[in-house]
Amino acid sequence: MAQAGIHGLVGMAVGRQMPSCKGLVLGTVLGSFLPDFDNFAVGVATLTSASTDGLHRTLTHSLFFVLALVVVFGVVGVVWKRPFLTNLGLGLGIGVLLHIALDLLIWFNGVHVMWPLDVYVNLWAGVTPPEWFGKLLMPLENLFFAAYFWGLAVLARRQGTDLDRVRGLRGWTAVQLILFLVFVVLVYTLDRGFLTIYGAVYLVSLVLAAVLTVQLRETVETAV
Repeated sequence: MAQAGIHGLVGMAVGRQMPSCKGLVLGTVLGSFLPDFDNFAVGVATLTSASTDGLHRTLTHSLFFVLALVVVFGVVGVVWKRPFLTNLGLGLGIGVLLHIALDLLIWFNGVHVMWPLDVYVNLWAGVTPPEWFGKLLMPLENLFFAAYFWGLAVLARRQGTDLDRVRGLRGWTAVQLILFLVFVVLVYTLDRGFLTIYGAVYLVSLVLAAVLTVQLRETVETAV
């Protein structure tokens, strides 16, 4: 699913149903964002005129990646006697699974769920959205980033946690809303250069979402 903010909101919603284990819910929300960090590889390949084939919805969207996260963090957590790391790894695995499931259910492209094995699942095979809708999906990213930041702010105020971060969250929410409006215009009017501008902003926003999630980890983990 292109809309990373939806992944974050779903991760938080699922996290609220989980046991109160430090690191578990934080990992789930972060894991919901994690697969789409493969877009950095896509960005580098695009800038260097290299092929982008096999860079998106492959490694980070696979069940083997989920297993690797859980095992590596689990082993490190046991060796270092840090239950937080074990819980974090389990949460990351759950978050990635949620991400994969959402991509399969509500996105028009498939996922290499068993990468590097050639197993490609696309529940929407044969469905081609109209061009105007495909373009709209790009600025919608910013709208859903705004929804995620706003959700964090509402949760923080309601719980009385991380209150020093709320003002900043409001600011970032406003920025994303403005970007949404600007990109809605540009995606239909700009003939060249839009994808470069949009791609750079998207990657910065994705990193920002992860950073804010960590900064508001008390809010995220209290919402159980």
